[in-house]
Amino acid sequence: MHTRFLTLSDVSEILNVAPAQVYSLVRNGEIPAIKIGARGQWRVEISELERYISDRYVETAKFVANNPR
Repeated sequence: MHTRFLTLSDVSEILNVAPAQVYSLVRNGEIPAIKIGARGQWRVEISELERYISDRYVETAKFVANNPR
């Protein structure tokens, strides 16, 4: 079976950042996510995480180009 969704904990491991950082990225809309169930557990679709990562590469390349050493 193919996994479609990740927990915020999974995302934090993939990005190598604190879970609180991922929660903040989700809450401010930088990483799209959905809430599941009565307890409102957050889930991030793998394709959305991949898009977020790709976007960060583009932003970083622009930053480097505009801020040479």
